[in-house]
Amino acid sequence: MKKLDIFVLKSFIGPLILTFFIVLIILILQFLWMYIDELAGKGLELKIIGELLFQFSLSFVPTALPLAILLAALMTFGNMGEFSELTALKSSGIPLQRIMRPLMILIAFVTVVSFFFSNNVLPFSNRKARTLLYDIRRKRPDINIQAGTFNNDIDGFSIKVTTKDPVTNMMEKLLIYDHRDRRGNVSVTYADSGYMRVSNDETALIMVLYNGYSYTELSERNVSAGERKYPSRKDHFEEQKLVLDLSGFDLERSNEDIFKSHSAMLNIAQLTYHIDSLNKRYNVRVDAQFREFLTTKMYTERYNYSPSDDLPPDELSLRNRKFDPLVMMETMPAMEKQTAVSSAIDKLKEASSFLAQKNESLYLEVKNIKKYEVDWNRKFTLSFACMVFFFIGAPLGAIIRKGGLGTPAVISILFFVIWYVISLSGEKLVEENRVSTVAGMWASSYILLPAGIFLTYKAATDSMIMNIETYLAFLKKIKDYLYRLTISGEKKENAADE
Repeated sequence: MKKLDIFVLKSFIGPLILTFFIVLIILILQFLWMYIDELAGKGLELKIIGELLFQFSLSFVPTALPLAILLAALMTFGNMGEFSELTALKSSGIPLQRIMRPLMILIAFVTVVSFFFSNNVLPFSNRKARTLLYDIRRKRPDINIQAGTFNNDIDGFSIKVTTKDPVTNMMEKLLIYDHRDRRGNVSVTYADSGYMRVSNDETALIMVLYNGYSYTELSERNVSAGERKYPSRKDHFEEQKLVLDLSGFDLERSNEDIFKSHSAMLNIAQLTYHIDSLNKRYNVRVDAQFREFLTTKMYTERYNYSPSDDLPPDELSLRNRKFDPLVMMETMPAMEKQTAVSSAIDKLKEASSFLAQKNESLYLEVKNIKKYEVDWNRKFTLSFACMVFFFIGAPLGAIIRKGGLGTPAVISILFFVIWYVISLSGEKLVEENRVSTVAGMWASSYILLPAGIFLTYKAATDSMIMNIETYLAFLKKIKDYLYRLTISGEKKENAADE
């Protein structure tokens, strides 16, 4: 049996390494596609780009590993089924579970390694990758100015352009707010068109503006509020050149501690500590706001009503009893009753507004707690997905009996998309506090794991689950049954007519 174990392991490890690097390269290319606008044209050294890709590739390992295991298992058992190796082993009395046993042990080991990688290496690589990406974004802010949005990267300026030509760098309808005086929006420049470039020494951003005007509110000193004249100056120009200082925008490496409290940068112990601290702070805030609501007199005060002295003695004794709102409403005159109801409605609206405001702040805090809980559970779910995908890929490969990268790749992508959609939907529901953290984060596992166990059972019993003729025969039986029902119904109708 040792030869069988070695044979199965050799057949699996090769495709596993190959598919792992293929999936990893695809994820890196996806990352480049997403951030190419922020990386291109900034004069980055190859060393910096290589470091960025390396750190992000480490962060993609826990995601790439389950898909690689699924694809490798499909290829391995598909090849063994296509070349009748599984048939020969089964005919020798070796069940499928025994053939899969060495790979089960290997995948269990990979699952444990994946967890320790996610817990110890991934926070470190995430911190380095995000810090480096943050530093790259701060370099050459002219590249970051996108059409349709305000850009505040340059200290003291807020810049917005309507359109921007990525080839010529020509921009149209520029709006520039100068905040260097810290007095608000008192200095505004508008231009129909213009372009920008960085000086040769990269210390200044040169903006050439065409056909516009500048508006500046002038300051007044020693003038009372009623005597202010609000002086201003408006300048028209056909061409104007602005030189903005870019000192401090070189690629300066930031301290990695700026992201140390982010949930993706923490291990299990740190996440547990943060979750416990945030829950305690949340409970303290809830108690404080509840006490604030109870101690706010305007929400809890009672409507004071004193019955007139000319009421009958029985009613006066009734009013002197313990406070009873129903009794009070019955004994009130119509005007007093209307006033009391109006006062109660106003206080109810004020209390509802108060609770809605406090609930919004608490909701944001709950979302923050859920982010940490999501990352805590993700370290386990990504690792456990390796086992889930193996129990899907191995029996499915034995059933379809097709090797290579064609059919296995299509089936792998299909199952991975299903798993990803379920996982992403569960995370969103958890972050919105719609479902519990365990139910949302583990949804993909407890939905797909039974499917893997079912496929393993079918493969072990040589089921024809992937044979199209099986389904055609089943459909033919249904067709024949419906045909017999139709004939029987027609005969009954004819007998009734006779």
